[in-house]
Amino acid sequence: MEIEELPLPGCLLIRPDVYGDERGFFLELYRESRYCGLGLDVRFTQDNFSRSRQGTLRGLHYQLTKPQGKLVQVVRGEVFDVAVDLRKQSPTFGQSIAVRLTAEGHEQFYVPPGCAHGFYVVSETADFLYKCTADYDAADERVLLWNDPDLKINWPLSGEPIVSPKDQQGIPLFDADVYP
Repeated sequence: MEIEELPLPGCLLIRPDVYGDERGFFLELYRESRYCGLGLDVRFTQDNFSRSRQGTLRGLHYQLTKPQGKLVQVVRGEVFDVAVDLRKQSPTFGQSIAVRLTAEGHEQFYVPPGCAHGFYVVSETADFLYKCTADYDAADERVLLWNDPDLKINWPLSGEPIVSPKDQQGIPLFDADVYP
């Protein structure tokens, strides 16, 4: 397994070992002892699964008082996945990082607590798995405006994205609640 530290502190791109032959392939999606041994010493409390069609943009979501770290992976399709640093004391506050995650590549992206997270579906459909370090709390959820020009995210849009009403009402970075 290979772990790459990304420019936003705590963000990691993980490439698990994949064992394949003419029958198909096998990989471990998660083994706590292995991830802890490689420096990702967190406890996950919730697993989520979503399916989205091409052109769907979800996010940028975060929880303010119960922040979630997320280990995300695409098991079908391809997404453009984004994290935005909302930790006011971080040297990368307000900056974003984007990675492409594909089912064929089996990459995982760890988004630490203190970052907003979202993704855009590039393929016809995408099945998306994510493990969270805290339970979801709708009352604590915040939404950062996905197309805020201050974020400088170069989304690979192919037309107008499909965005939920909640995400359309996101808050610009400099008006948003952020972490100390």
